Amino acid sequence: MNSALAPDIAFTPVDFRLAKIKIMSALVVGAPFLIAAAVLSLTLWRDHPWTWVFAVVVLIILLWVIALVPRRVRAMGYAELEGELVIKRGIMFSHLEVIPYGRMQQVTVSSGPLLGRYGLASVDFVTASSGTDGEIPAVTTAEAERLRIKLTALGQANMEGL
Repeated sequence: MNSALAPDIAFTPVDFRLAKIKIMSALVVGAPFLIAAAVLSLTLWRDHPWTWVFAVVVLIILLWVIALVPRRVRAMGYAELEGELVIKRGIMFSHLEVIPYGRMQQVTVSSGPLLGRYGLASVDFVTASSGTDGEIPAVTTAEAERLRIKLTALGQANMEGL
């Protein structure tokens, strides 16, 4: 997996099970709006048939968000280089973060109920500059632990961030 911003770097993709999690999240957020629009069209606005447009618009937006999730997840990745960690994301608006190992001050591994259900965790990085903080959103828990140990050791060895 390569990026247009860094064509010579081979990125490790995030776990594709993140797509299921993002789809479930979109449904949890979008379903209440869809139900509310449909209920309002059936009850309070029943004399105005054009109000079904609201429910249709919400449904179209929800389906569009769900359709883009797999592509967005495939566009996420990270690469461990000799002196820095490179994180990429984004389809239309690509984003590339380069985090020098020596600037890392804290590496946090976290897993909520949805990530935990699939055996995944996110790895968050705090650096000496708040503008260069980063996140790898979904890797297996074993990979997250390996990254935490490696990145913490590299950060301590370089000690540039302190």
